[in-house]
Amino acid sequence: MEAASNQLVLQLNQLVVAYPSCSEPTLQGLTLQLSRGERVALVGPSGCGKSTVAKAVLQLLPPGSKSSGGLLLCNQDPRILRPKALNKLRGEAVGLVFQDPMTRLNPLLSIGGHLTDTLRAHRPGVAREQVRQRAEDLLQRVGITADRFNSYPHEFSGGMRQRVAIALAMALNPPLVIADEPTTSLDVAVAAQVMAELCSLCAELGSALLLISHDLALAGKWCEQMAVLEQGRLLEQGSVNQVLQNPQQPLTKRLVAAARRREGGDTPQSPEAAVVLELHQVRCWHRLPSLPWRSRWLKSVDGVSLRLHAAETLGLVGPSGCGKSTLCRALMGLNPLRGGEVLLLGKPLAVARQRMQMVFQDPLACLNPVMDVQRAIADPLLIHRMASKAAARSMALALMDAVGLPASFASRLPRELSGGQQQRVAIARALILKPSVLLCDESVSMLDAEIQADVLELLRDLQHQFGLGIIFVTHDLGLASGFCHRLIILNQGKIVEEGPGDKLLRNPLAEITKQLVAASPRLPQLVV
Repeated sequence: MEAASNQLVLQLNQLVVAYPSCSEPTLQGLTLQLSRGERVALVGPSGCGKSTVAKAVLQLLPPGSKSSGGLLLCNQDPRILRPKALNKLRGEAVGLVFQDPMTRLNPLLSIGGHLTDTLRAHRPGVAREQVRQRAEDLLQRVGITADRFNSYPHEFSGGMRQRVAIALAMALNPPLVIADEPTTSLDVAVAAQVMAELCSLCAELGSALLLISHDLALAGKWCEQMAVLEQGRLLEQGSVNQVLQNPQQPLTKRLVAAARRREGGDTPQSPEAAVVLELHQVRCWHRLPSLPWRSRWLKSVDGVSLRLHAAETLGLVGPSGCGKSTLCRALMGLNPLRGGEVLLLGKPLAVARQRMQMVFQDPLACLNPVMDVQRAIADPLLIHRMASKAAARSMALALMDAVGLPASFASRLPRELSGGQQQRVAIARALILKPSVLLCDESVSMLDAEIQADVLELLRDLQHQFGLGIIFVTHDLGLASGFCHRLIILNQGKIVEEGPGDKLLRNPLAEITKQLVAASPRLPQLVV
């Protein structure tokens, strides 16, 4: 048993990987090993090569990519296998849990069908009844009851879809599981449940876990070892306590310092300023399918009242499905209001909505892929006919400077920028119409700790410069408590608690707040 637990399942020895469109290799001599039962977190800044490791192991690199050096998965080199043998190795030697489970789930295939297809492909001799039983057992193991066997992915929440992804990854009892940012889009309570189930299954099967993450606190909570990547090389490796409490390399020190700043110290004091946004008993209800003589409604937002002051940041926190994003979409006019009143600068929202702008979670998804940076920022002025082309481009350059983008980036396309740079473009685009209120919907959740800290500092600077009122929507209570002046906890469409972040962390009153506090991963305390 001891020998099995120490069996190497992944061996990378001076691995070099180069993409066809890049002048420099993404992985530049990476050496890393994982044995059965080990849990290793792979962390580092955006672009360091974390996800490339997973792609190289599974041979999912784009055509034209080049790879050299040592790569063994369960003592086989996947690069030299024929397609049939490679597919067998992929399915049986390694399970992959993606960041977005919908990229793996077929919208036309039932939840049970996903599992039975996988099992039949790799176990063709097993009886149909046994395959069905195994699929139901897997779903039960990740907390999904058998009555949802014939449901479809769109009928599941994000957390439930990720549970299905875990069941698929574990279906064939793989010796290695790679989880690539598996909780980025989940609230902290659901993320804790998903990680607990994933780690429990790995421990039960003796599988190694390679967790790819930009969240140092999450990685420290669920893994025993931590490996830090910089520009495709292994910079530092050790136990999580060793790396997080006593980092040795400059990059690791910066990442840990940024993560501690992210957790925050004293909550900022709310400014005494004019009210820029008022909500009075706002309701956003959605009609559900029902009999003609009986109406049924999903009360996504049900009587929310709040005030936002100029130069104030109000954190809107809650679990998945609590109504956070629904409220944002309603304020932007993307969802209908079923009742209540919204005043922006003292005027009805429909009249003044241009003075409210939004920064989304995924900047690449909201930028036109064929529009260069300068045009993307200037475009809202042209849409609203508020400036000539020359004036709009000049204002765009000024805003690029304000958000820390050099003028040389003006002709670049979004795909040529890093995640942090893309988010700066999105922020500049939102600011060009000179809004009084900025809605930030999970706007830093996809960024690593160091870039998160940079973007949050940028938002603070812009807030002071322009007097912006900011509604900061997040599922991360720890992040919100350090960045926001006040917090509002939303659950089932209603405000259940509000106050300064440090107070809510120390003494949560509502049950959902207690759950969020308990589920929020924190860095280990420094040993003096």
